[in-house]
Amino acid sequence: MTEVLFICQHNAGRSQLGAALLEHLAPDGYIASSAGLNPAEAVNAAVAATIAELGHDISKRVPRAVTAEDLDRADVVVLMKPGLTLPSTPKGTVLQWSFPDPTAWDADAVRPLRTAVADRIQHELLTSK
Repeated sequence: MTEVLFICQHNAGRSQLGAALLEHLAPDGYIASSAGLNPAEAVNAAVAATIAELGHDISKRVPRAVTAEDLDRADVVVLMKPGLTLPSTPKGTVLQWSFPDPTAWDADAVRPLRTAVADRIQHELLTSK
């Protein structure tokens, strides 16, 4: 099993979206998780709504802070915003993707982001295994 850790600033939007999409696209062979540097109170409602459209409920997930243990364990670390300062050096491969922060977006605005993240997962994670 390949463990993939998605990281963004608040673990409410981009990283939650990445982890949920990997779970949706590749339920076998991968362990998806997410974390943030400064966790928000809750998952972004618009992000949760667009994932619900795929049949998955992430609305009850709780944003959490990335730890050194997370970075030691992950085979692949995906930074959803380049240049994030992590608490330690990841042991696995680091990918730096650049996606906008959907904090103030509605579901209509998040759908194209969902598609872009899914495409990146398909092309950079799933085809390389």
